[in-house]
Parts: sequence; structure tokens; C-alpha cells
Amino acid sequence: MSIPSVLPMRDRARVIQANLEARLSRVLPEAMRESGIDMWIILCQEDNLDPVYTTLIPMDAWCPILQMLVFHDRGEAGVEGINISGTDTQGLYTHPYRGQKPEEQWPILMDLIRERDPQRIGINVGSVQWAAGGLTHNLYRQLVERLPEGFGDRLVSAEPLAARFLATLTPQDVETFRHVVAVAKAIIARCYSREAIEPGLTTTTDLEWFYWQTCADLGLDVSFRPFFTIHRSPAACAEHDPSDRVIRPGDLLHCDVGIRYLRLNSDHQQWAYVRRDGEADAPSGVHAVLRSVHRLQDIFMAQFCRGITGNELLARILAHARASGVPEPRVYSHSLGYFLHEPGPLIGLPWEQERCEGRGDVTLDYGQAFTMELSVTDVVPEWNGIRLRMSVEEDVVFTEEGCSLIGPRQERLHIV
Repeated sequence: MSIPSVLPMRDRARVIQANLEARLSRVLPEAMRESGIDMWIILCQEDNLDPVYTTLIPMDAWCPILQMLVFHDRGEAGVEGINISGTDTQGLYTHPYRGQKPEEQWPILMDLIRERDPQRIGINVGSVQWAAGGLTHNLYRQLVERLPEGFGDRLVSAEPLAARFLATLTPQDVETFRHVVAVAKAIIARCYSREAIEPGLTTTTDLEWFYWQTCADLGLDVSFRPFFTIHRSPAACAEHDPSDRVIRPGDLLHCDVGIRYLRLNSDHQQWAYVRRDGEADAPSGVHAVLRSVHRLQDIFMAQFCRGITGNELLARILAHARASGVPEPRVYSHSLGYFLHEPGPLIGLPWEQERCEGRGDVTLDYGQAFTMELSVTDVVPEWNGIRLRMSVEEDVVFTEEGCSLIGPRQERLHIV
């Protein structure tokens, strides 16, 4: 399976820079005004960068010592970005100070606050979204101790602002994401081939390292540790120890994997079948379960509506699925994009199919991407009626046109 060409590092930096410029002009002003924050201060240190901060600098930036990034909403004049540090942000922000001495940076920040006189100063402390909780206690204390008189009471959590900014993708981001997903799925297809699997010898552990090594060879990071598992018929389970990880003919393989490329994270679960001698395909019962998965996916995408919460969306999906006869539907979908599990609405958890406190109360808006992570459970007649839970994951995006796949979904099992 050929993998789409992965961009060389210099070209990746250009794409990331262009996407960031679009996000600063299109997403940030709306996020600041919706949250009612007229100044956003992001403070962090070289070896402990704020998660939000890492999305706001060029790919090839070096971030020495103390980082200070300030955004000030000037109304019709737009949002002003100010970098008070030695980091070269390559023209993204004004740069009144280029040194690396905290004792010189703090007075500049305090003068800026006095001059702009913001009424609500957002800082990255949060209670629901971890992505909005990057301000350390040490830097918080230093900020509070130095603030001009009367400004301490103006500090507020920037959680709504950070969550809105991070969860919202521009059309430019989405186009980049399509490339990322195409690469991610091609890597899965390579893993589910004789290039990676020699039945009777290769283990799922080998396959996990093959996936990871393929990503490394392409200069890609994994979104998380890759997982491959085996599902077997009752006869095969009786023949092999439950701890056996050798991939054998007749095995059904499941993966949960993702890549991080161009600052975007993919997250996929797909299935493959290892043919026995004389077989051309997987048992028809397994394909039937996959068709039920497709029905649930269609219902999932049809229920998206701007302004509802993740909990409300979960209830709508499950109600329609059960009414449509989908066998044992479960939904546990999370936002996706610049982070793997944050910061948009949570749509269920594997162990919670009614209401997720906090993150499930976050509302749905255009420009948000998700993993369409869900499962159905049904009987496989060829496996003596064993019940197979098939969990799948596809990446989707919600726009004014509705919820749609970022790349083609798995329509059929991979056959090894």
C-alpha cells in the first residue's frame, strides 16, 4: 500500500505558519468576543510550555526561558498580538522585547496592562478543559504579585476562550486534515498487509512496533501508543492460550492508532481478517456487523445540530439508533484536531451512555472535528453465535453543511 507523500520539514513549517495566520485572523477574534475577554495573557517557561502556547508559535521556533504572549482585543481595530520574549514568532506578533531576562520582561508586561486597561484579563486556569489549565502556580503567583493595583480583580479563567479557539478549525485546517487522514489510513492499510504480517509468526506486538516504526521513518509522531488486538472464534480460542498474541489464519484484527502531523491528530479504529487456506473473504456474519456499524455512523452524523451539548447529542444518537434496530449501540466520541481528546464537547464515554458531567455539557459549534468513535454488538453465526463487539473510529468535521467524514470510511474489512 503506497502512502501519500509526506511533506518535508521546511514545507511543514510553511503549512503550519499559513494555517496559524488564518486561525489568528478568523478564529481568535470571535473566541475572545464570545468569551467576553479583552486581554488574554499566556505565560509559560521553556521546558514546560502551555498546551495552548504550542499552537500559537511557528513550528521552527525556539522558546528560551520565560514566554509571554498577550492578545488584546481593540474592537474594530482587531486583535493585537504581542510577544514579550526571546522567541522569534516570525512576524505573527509585535515584538517590543527580544531578550531573555525575566526581570526585564515583567515590567514591560505591567506597562502594557496599564496602557491597554483591560476589563477582563483571561489567564489559563480551568476546571473542565485541561487544555485551558497550562498556567503554573509559580507564574500565577508572580503575575498576581506584580499586577498594578486594581487589576487583580480583573483576572478571569480563559477556559471558554481557549476551548473555543482550540476546538474550532478553519476551512484551511480541514483541508490540511484531509491530507493527514489520508496518510494515517494508508499506514493502517500497510500494517494490514503481508508486508507487515506473516501469519503464524507475526504478533500483535510486532505489528504495534511496525506501525510506530513506519511513522518514525516518515518523520511523524504517533498521537498515542498504538494498539492491535486479536478477536477469535470459540474454536480458535479453545486452541490457543488467551495470552497468545501470534496472528493466525482465521483471526480478526482490530487497531486503535493515530498520527500527529502538521499539528493535527488522527484517531482511527479499523478491522482486518486473516484468510484461511481456501478462503476468499471473512465470514459473512462479520461483514454484517460492519454494516450495522455503518448504520450507526450514518445516524451519528445526521444528529449534529449547532448549539446542543455533547450530552444532548449522545441522547439523540442513541434514541435514533435503538429505534432503527441497531444492535447494542454505544457512542463514546471526543473532539479532535490540535489535541487528541480536548477541548470540544464529549459525546459519551465507554462506561457512560447517559450523561458526562462537565465536558459533556460543552456545546457543539461549526468548525469542530471529532472521532466518530462507537460500537455495535451482534451475533456472528459462523462463530457458533458468539457476540462480537465491533468498535470503530472515523474522523469527522461539523460545518454549516452538516457532519461529514474527513476521509472515506472503512467500507469493507481489510483482508490479509
